[in-house]
Amino acid sequence: MSDLTLILLAAGSSSRFSQDVKKQWLRIGHQPLWQFVAQRLEKTNRFSQIIIVAAADEIEFMQQYASYEFIAGGSSRQESLRNALEHVSNSYVLVNDIARACISEDLLGRIIDAKDSADCIVPYLNVTDTIVYEKETIDREKVKKIQTPQLSKTAVLKAALETNQTYTDESSAIVAHGGTRKFVAGEDDAHKITYAEDLNKVPCLHTPSSDILSGNGFDVHAFDDKGEMWLGGVEIKSDFGFKAHSDGDVAIHALIDALLGAAGMGDIGMLFPDNNAQYKGADSKELLKRVVTKLHNFGFVIINADITIAAQTPRLADYKQPMRTTLAAILNIDPSRMNVKATTTERLGFIGRSEGVGVIANANLKYFNWKTIG
Repeated sequence: MSDLTLILLAAGSSSRFSQDVKKQWLRIGHQPLWQFVAQRLEKTNRFSQIIIVAAADEIEFMQQYASYEFIAGGSSRQESLRNALEHVSNSYVLVNDIARACISEDLLGRIIDAKDSADCIVPYLNVTDTIVYEKETIDREKVKKIQTPQLSKTAVLKAALETNQTYTDESSAIVAHGGTRKFVAGEDDAHKITYAEDLNKVPCLHTPSSDILSGNGFDVHAFDDKGEMWLGGVEIKSDFGFKAHSDGDVAIHALIDALLGAAGMGDIGMLFPDNNAQYKGADSKELLKRVVTKLHNFGFVIINADITIAAQTPRLADYKQPMRTTLAAILNIDPSRMNVKATTTERLGFIGRSEGVGVIANANLKYFNWKTIG
C-alpha cells in the first residue's frame, strides 16, 4: 500500500487569468480541468489518498463529478495547503497545482523515486536566457525555475508551514525551516497555466465538447394585495403583487432554474433558500446576475433562453419587449436569443381564476471554448 497522499490545489480565484471562467473549470471534453488532472494522476496508481482543495462554494458542485476527498481552501495557496495537510494520513505528500496539468509518468517517477533523499523533492528547469536582477546580470547557471508537483515528508511540511511568513512553494518553506531539498529534472510540458496565453504551452489538453446542454424551469406565484409586481425584470402596472419571499418575479425564478438545470447545478432553492432572511424582498434581477456570474466562472456560456408566462391577468403584451431587453442584458446575450411569450389558460385553473401566474422557461448552454483565447 502506498504511503503517499496527493494534494491538488484548486481553490484559486484565477485573477491573473483575466477571463470570466476560472482555470479549474476550463473544460477538457466534458471534464473540468481539476477532474482531468486528478484522473491523470490517479491512473498512475501511486497514491492511497487523493485530496482536492477547492473554494468552499464550489465543493458541492464538484461532488457531482467525482468522489474525491474535498477540502475547503483558504485565502491563500499556503492557507489552502495547511487546511489539506490536516487531513493527510500518509508519511509523504505530493502537492500539485491544478493549473499544472501535464505531469508525465516519467516526471512523477523521478520525483517519487527520490523521496527518501531529502525532506522535499523538487522538479526544476534550467534557465537558458540571460538573467538580470535590477541592474545586475546574474549567472544563469546558478538559477533554477522551480516547478510542481513537489514531494515532501508530511511532518516536515506541516511544521514548516506553521508560520506567518508567505512562501510560494513547499520547498522554500521547508528550507527556511532548516529542512533539506533535492532537485530533479523537470519538464517543459509541465507548464503552469497562469495567463490565457499559457494554454498554448500545455500539450496534453484537448478541446471542450461542443455538445449543447439544455435545461428547463417552472415556477408559480399566487397574487396578494401588497407590494409591486415584477415580471421578467420589469415592473408591471398592477394593483397587486406576488406572495413571495423575494420580490416574487416568477419569470426570473423559472429562468434561473432553467439555467441551473442546463449546468447541472441544482435549483434556485439550493442557491437562494426562502428561509434565509438574506433574500427577504431580494431583487430577482440581482439573483439572476449572480447565477450568470457563477455559470461563467464554472465554464459555461449561455446560448439562448425562452420563457412562457401564463397569466389571465395582468395583460402583458406591452411588456414582452422590455422583458426581453432586460433579461438579455443580464444574460449577456443578444435580445434575439432571449424569447418571451405570454398566454392565458382560457380561464381554466388557478391562473384562469386570476389567482396567480405560472412560468415555464428553457435555456441552452455550451462550454467556454478556451481554444479561442489561447
